[in-house]
Amino acid sequence: MARIHLISGEKGGVGKSFTARVLAQYFIDQKMPFIGFDSDQSHSTFSRFYAEFAAPVKVENFESLDEILARAEQQPDQDIIVDLAAQTTKYLQAWIGESDLFAVLKAIDAQLYWWHVMDDGADSARLLQDLLVAFKGAPLQLVVVKNMGRAHNFSLFDASKISQAAQERKALFFTLPELSANLAQKIDFYNFSFWAAANNTKAMSTVERQRVKVWLQNCYTKFARFLKPLASSSEPSQPEKGLPETSQPDSSQSEQGQPAPSQIAANQPLQ
Repeated sequence: MARIHLISGEKGGVGKSFTARVLAQYFIDQKMPFIGFDSDQSHSTFSRFYAEFAAPVKVENFESLDEILARAEQQPDQDIIVDLAAQTTKYLQAWIGESDLFAVLKAIDAQLYWWHVMDDGADSARLLQDLLVAFKGAPLQLVVVKNMGRAHNFSLFDASKISQAAQERKALFFTLPELSANLAQKIDFYNFSFWAAANNTKAMSTVERQRVKVWLQNCYTKFARFLKPLASSSEPSQPEKGLPETSQPDSSQSEQGQPAPSQIAANQPLQ
């Protein structure tokens, strides 16, 4: 069963592409095959860092979006990551409705994961509420990503009726740990994948490389709770469903064309 991951959030600046990048690196380092699509034609951030894995997709074009389903049907043993630009939900909803998407997914034996990446602002919470209303009862797995790199206090959201509604819908809650702003800026400046950032001895200091490894391993630990290799499990694990995760950061990615390590442990010796 293929898994299609729509990395969304609707508003700009919440870390959608950042989330897509760390998810891609997780699949690479865990030797889990995947296909990537990048809908952000103005920035193409996902494609810039993972060009070997990503192809462009135009969300306003049904035939372009259909390619996602074609790949899922042709390669059911692979995960598919779709990095969505801001303000694309209206196009997706039109495609989903006019294509009877969930009937198609059932026919090709694929599962849809909708990742809602958010900061701690009211806009992100309300956009999540809109999503819950739009897809009430739909057979999709909702993943709520609380991005600590874009916010520091999700207490109001955690106590809200919107969060409660997401829990009742059996959403998976994922807290994306913060990577220091200076380090994230340096990685972006050099166009490094996270694997490169953890291993490049010329541009990154020893402590910076180790900090990236620790952050990645914390992210990987969280991913592993519900993203098992498709060969061994096609269902998300149960413990986190409907349970809000703590906002405590607990947080390894591959340079294009270079072999990725199978695992980068937080306590790996400094290189």
